[in-house]
Amino acid sequence: METNSNNSSEENVLKELASKKVLKLKSFYKHTFLYAAAMILYVLKEYTELPLNFFPIHFLNGVVVIIWSAVYVGSAIDMFVSFKIFGKEWEERKLRSLLEKKNRTQKWE
Repeated sequence: METNSNNSSEENVLKELASKKVLKLKSFYKHTFLYAAAMILYVLKEYTELPLNFFPIHFLNGVVVIIWSAVYVGSAIDMFVSFKIFGKEWEERKLRSLLEKKNRTQKWE
């Protein structure tokens, strides 16, 4: 009986971790799309004679682009490099420690 509950518990934790990774990746792809669109608008605004000085694009200047670029690079590093640094072994150790904490119950007598 215990092995079934342990397997289902591990399976639930694995599903939870996988869903968190998928949501993080989805968020990163949305950020990439918005960043690319903003960079295209910024380049068009700065280097062409197009009249792009309406409300949201009017505030897209060099400082905003530099800050947004730094945030985007940080997000990319967090997304892809952390998977390399914290590989499968780290994930398995972390999963085991989470399961041990969950299974460990403190009895008050």
